[in-house]
Amino acid sequence: MKLAIVGGGSTYTPELIDGFARLRETLPLEEVRLVDPDESRLALVAGMSRRMLAHAGHAARVVGTTDLVAGVADADAVLVQLRVGGQHARHADETWPHEVGCVGQETTGPGGLAKALRTVPVVLRIAEAVRRHAKPDAWIVDFTNPVGIVTRALLEAGHRAVGLCNVAIGFQRRYASLYGVEHDRVHLGHVGLNHLTWERSVTIDGRDRLPELLADRLGDLADEVHLAPALLTQLGVVPSYYLRYYYAHDEVLREQLAEPSRAEAVQAIERELLELYADDSQHEKPAALEGRGGAFYSEAAIELLAAMQGGADRARVVNLRNDGVLPFLPDDHVIEVPAVFRDGGFVAEPVAPLADDLAGLVSAVAGYERLALDAAVHGGRERVLRAMRAHPLVLQHDRAERLTDLLLAENARFLEWA
Repeated sequence: MKLAIVGGGSTYTPELIDGFARLRETLPLEEVRLVDPDESRLALVAGMSRRMLAHAGHAARVVGTTDLVAGVADADAVLVQLRVGGQHARHADETWPHEVGCVGQETTGPGGLAKALRTVPVVLRIAEAVRRHAKPDAWIVDFTNPVGIVTRALLEAGHRAVGLCNVAIGFQRRYASLYGVEHDRVHLGHVGLNHLTWERSVTIDGRDRLPELLADRLGDLADEVHLAPALLTQLGVVPSYYLRYYYAHDEVLREQLAEPSRAEAVQAIERELLELYADDSQHEKPAALEGRGGAFYSEAAIELLAAMQGGADRARVVNLRNDGVLPFLPDDHVIEVPAVFRDGGFVAEPVAPLADDLAGLVSAVAGYERLALDAAVHGGRERVLRAMRAHPLVLQHDRAERLTDLLLAENARFLEWA
């Protein structure tokens, strides 16, 4: 298999390479192409990747290139992991919303809208190169945030694409460890939109263990997602960490105003990692990479790619078209649920009706996502304003106006129409 990783100069790429080395029997690879416009970072990451695979006895070649067409040519699959504007743009997304009393986050709220506007046009251009130059049946696996919006953009443009997030696999691995079982025995009732999901069941060997988890380990579950135990008890589910931006908005805002941004912390980690990657004696995944985020990303990507190459067909959580799974959403909206790869495509498992409060929030955010994609594809301040106002964390018109002006001022250089 030939795999192209667009955004391959990311300091996180060695996490993927480590997974390829450990799970070589799951996903046989002949060649990994790292595609990135940053030549210096690309050289460091590609060198580190080669040493890691060689040390592990893996025969796959690692090719680094700044040429997108050469990178995706004849690829069997293309993994897209971009951050348009880098950590500097992320820092802006995490801070300018504070001026209007909103949380700053790179995938949720006003910052998430800014990232969508920057990212969607770039990913669509990459996808066109994949369509023209990769193998005809090649899939695009999107790990680029905001995953739900970006994946829908790809699907709407007719690309063979699926979205991937590491939230669900993180829950699965933690519950498997808790019960001392192999992770493939744990099946999650994971449902929602990307970064707006809940675990409604934790089934192990046919038995749902979530009720006993909520009864016996409520405090631990609440601590993991940084939410009040009483909230989990009332909901009867485990929200993802990202629900904290909705359920505890003001608390999060106070914390953000008192602390450095996550982007600043990541920049420090990346400097350390790049120094390590420059050391020719380094050939194993650095411990510092754990602080970079994205736990279990490599396992999620490898399991998904293996399934698409004809591997095990058990369900795994992906972002895909709704097609009636959540009947209150349009068929072409993108949802995040367990699905099986079958007959060349992903088929979602049936999902029981959502409680009214969950369905209401999903509906509201889905409406925002549709408006955000329209703004990202077609541009224009009015489209941005409509999307901004529709987000449940904004709503007020005056607030939306001010946030829109801040967004456009911070991102004008990225937006061709601005």
